[in-house]
Amino acid sequence: MKKLALQRPALLLSVGLLLSGCMVGPDHVRPDVPLPARFAATQAAQPAAAIARGWWKLFEDDTLNALVDRALVENSDVQRAVARIEQADALLREVGAALFPDVGLDAAASRSRISGVGSPIPAGAPLYRNNFQTTISTSFEVDFWGKLRRASEAARAQALGTRYAKDTVELTLVSQLVGNYLNLRALDAQLALSRDTLGTRRDNADILRTRTERGLSTELELQQSLGAVAAIAAQIADLERSRAIAENQLGLLSGQLDLNIAPGDLRSLPLPLQPPAGLPSSLLDARPDIRQAEAELASASAQIGVAKAALYPSISLTGNYGSQSRELSDLFSSPANIWSLGIGLDLPLFDAGRRSARVDQATAQQKQALAAYVSTVRGAFTDVRDALVAGTQYAQSVSALQAQTDAAKRTLELAQKRHDAGYSPYLEVLDAQRSANDASLALVRARQAQLATVVNLYVALGGGWGRVQVKAVPAPPEAVEPATP
Repeated sequence: MKKLALQRPALLLSVGLLLSGCMVGPDHVRPDVPLPARFAATQAAQPAAAIARGWWKLFEDDTLNALVDRALVENSDVQRAVARIEQADALLREVGAALFPDVGLDAAASRSRISGVGSPIPAGAPLYRNNFQTTISTSFEVDFWGKLRRASEAARAQALGTRYAKDTVELTLVSQLVGNYLNLRALDAQLALSRDTLGTRRDNADILRTRTERGLSTELELQQSLGAVAAIAAQIADLERSRAIAENQLGLLSGQLDLNIAPGDLRSLPLPLQPPAGLPSSLLDARPDIRQAEAELASASAQIGVAKAALYPSISLTGNYGSQSRELSDLFSSPANIWSLGIGLDLPLFDAGRRSARVDQATAQQKQALAAYVSTVRGAFTDVRDALVAGTQYAQSVSALQAQTDAAKRTLELAQKRHDAGYSPYLEVLDAQRSANDASLALVRARQAQLATVVNLYVALGGGWGRVQVKAVPAPPEAVEPATP
């Protein structure tokens, strides 16, 4: 009899588990977003590019490498993303626990005195009574319609999405940091050029001052020279201010508020090879933001199943097994055993459309997630296409500006010789100096833009984050193998 009593709860629970094979609601399928066969009409179709994380090391700059390594650990946005992963994992464990029975142990002991008022106490009957009881209780919701499994599915998709969100944060951080570093080195190069120009103009001003004192040059030429010195000094002050701001921004991104970076020069950085763009369809797995958007869509789809399951009856099983006795010594004897089994049915009859409204809400949220996914995919395609176009155009700009700079420097040499020989006024030298200075600065800015375009292309192709296998996400506990309703 005792064996039968123990088997009944297990039998009832097994029946409930067998009934848990049906799940309502849509299963997630990656949406088909039409994309062109290639990024540009002139581009030949080619396989997906395998970009390794660490592409910024192609700039061969130890300072940049150290900044990136530090930022990936110390940046507050990355730390916040890590905490969100921990939160999502905890939620997944909480939701997944609903697939298993709740089991609890209750123990109680009491002593009471019987009142003799109104009901005389029989002779010899004890006035005091003890009561001891221990009970193991269990409750279990039969997941017949898949509500709990859909909730676990949604939580797992959210947990996966937080990992891709962290990858997106890290990729964005590296992009911002490398871009700011290139800006800093461009400012260093512009400062070096401007200081060279300042030295030359000061030397010319000293020469003109001497020539003016001797009557060989005019006061007008001297004042023009002094004005040119002041102009380049103001330009240097602006560049130094911009450099300080860029350095502060790098400190913020890398978590080093006391950051002090030694001067360098953008012109010493190599131009990394442009990575092959691959096929547009490869972006679906390469970009962490696309993977994140897909995970959010999968979670929203699962929430529809949760809402639809609430339209149907829910069944719960309860069971208790324990012992009860007036004497502690008899508490665990066979006659003291007690047990109970129960089944509950929650059948929605009328709720004024509340549950169906929740289905509509979940469906609308899934549509929003789908639109966000499509927008992210299209935006990713545009990012790559823009970076490819910009790379070609900036290469042409750098080539043209290099020719302009060479011509401006040669013009300055000729203008200086003509002035020294007395064939032209100093204004001609000033104009040549301005042209040479402007051309040199423009070349540095174009070189910075060219390097930044390569960075943008690496980032647009996923930067190596989307292709790295995602960290293991806790698998949702499955009470039974899911089946189709």
